[in-house]
Amino acid sequence: MTAHTEGTPEASTEPELTEFEADFTSTPGEAVDEEKTPLVIKLLVAATFVVILNETIMINAMPRLMADFDVTARSAQWISSIFMLTMAAVIPITGWFLQRVTTRTAYTIAMTTFGIGTIICGTAPIFELLLVGRAVQAAGTAVMMPLLMTTVMTVVPEQARGRVMGNMMLAISVAPAMGPAVSGLILNLGSWRLIFAFMLPVAVIVSVLSLRHLKNVGETNSAPVSWFSVVVAALGFGALVYGLSEVGARSTGQLTLLIGAGAALVALFTFWQLRLQRVGSPLLDLRAFQHRTFTVTLVLMSTAFMAFLGSMILLPLYLQDLRGLSAIQTGLLVMPGGLAMGLLGPRVGALYDKVGARPLVIPGSVLMVVALFTMSRVIDVDTPYALLLGLHILLMISLASIFTPVFTLGLGALPPELYSHGSSILGTLQQVAGAVGTAALVVILENRSKSLASGGSSAHEAFVGGLQWAFVAGAVFGAVVIALSLLLPAKADQPAGPAH
Repeated sequence: MTAHTEGTPEASTEPELTEFEADFTSTPGEAVDEEKTPLVIKLLVAATFVVILNETIMINAMPRLMADFDVTARSAQWISSIFMLTMAAVIPITGWFLQRVTTRTAYTIAMTTFGIGTIICGTAPIFELLLVGRAVQAAGTAVMMPLLMTTVMTVVPEQARGRVMGNMMLAISVAPAMGPAVSGLILNLGSWRLIFAFMLPVAVIVSVLSLRHLKNVGETNSAPVSWFSVVVAALGFGALVYGLSEVGARSTGQLTLLIGAGAALVALFTFWQLRLQRVGSPLLDLRAFQHRTFTVTLVLMSTAFMAFLGSMILLPLYLQDLRGLSAIQTGLLVMPGGLAMGLLGPRVGALYDKVGARPLVIPGSVLMVVALFTMSRVIDVDTPYALLLGLHILLMISLASIFTPVFTLGLGALPPELYSHGSSILGTLQQVAGAVGTAALVVILENRSKSLASGGSSAHEAFVGGLQWAFVAGAVFGAVVIALSLLLPAKADQPAGPAH
């Protein structure tokens, strides 16, 4: 790709973005193929893959951490929880941040922050410092997904967005699925610190390669930051997601306090953003909700994530607690589904560019309900692993046909000045929806299991009965997705113009 020299006048009056758009053009009759995706987008996807991989990469290391730092299993679980909580707290800020700084600056800050967090983790002498490092890692990760989405929406012409957005599924779905398997392989070589020793050079190489090609896209503005909004967003979304993630581990009174306080702070944050919109400098611009297609896709995506992440927590619980598989064996069993979802992303995106959203999302949501309901019927103490693997792959295929079109359709309905805010809203609600879905299905699982146990069922029978009800609840979430998919337009609405 040929880069323009910044600050040098061009003979042509065409905007700078036509450089990227040229990568998608073809002569009459020539198909636009996968190889024409700009290198910078591929590198951004690679960087996002690396940082998201870290969300699940420490799962297999928990027994080692418990031994090395002399901490309980509950404390060790914080190595994953702190990552999720930091993501929930930071993502709402990224909408303002991405408009305030240039693309290169945002990328550099995100990857540098991630690298510093990785170094802290790899050298941490005490467990508390390891948690600090994980939080720093997550802060960098929280910027990358909105940055990638915003860049794609800005530089990629509408007719190619689906295919390019499909590449993002490699980062969104494959990375979390591969985390436990990758860490399991590394842990076979020695200490858990090798995980960070492996990740750091990979992140550095990807960062350097990306910065060689990454150009600033869009325009920045110097809107002041509302520090009150920053604090309220961090506390509100952090407390809400934390409270939901603690369902089943804390008393009802504690959960009510945590979730209630989080919800109240989120409501205050929303009210404050509406107030700031009148003076033109909200931290998170909620005018994105004025665009009907964006709002419908947001609710659809959130509901699908509730079913997706809730179900993804159920399967490992079943495989490890009932069937006795190790974490690495569980990771290897669910990895093919994640790979199928990621590899299908670009192909589903290419189909979206040709046929629109409805022909993909409606069948995909029906298939999701079929997969989840079938799981609720076949799950038992001796269900063949091959059947579980097949159903999981089927579920991941259905989700691939939902997520890529919905991502592209929803953000495409927004005017360019709202791309970064729309990406941040989407990322924030994904975290909340995942926590809600997980909490809901865990509560259903536990309550049904307790009910069956009190009625005389064995521990295994009670657990299986709880799982069956939880998968049925996941299928109900899927039925809501079907209903919402019927409200989708075939293509993104044309934005009416700048938000006022």
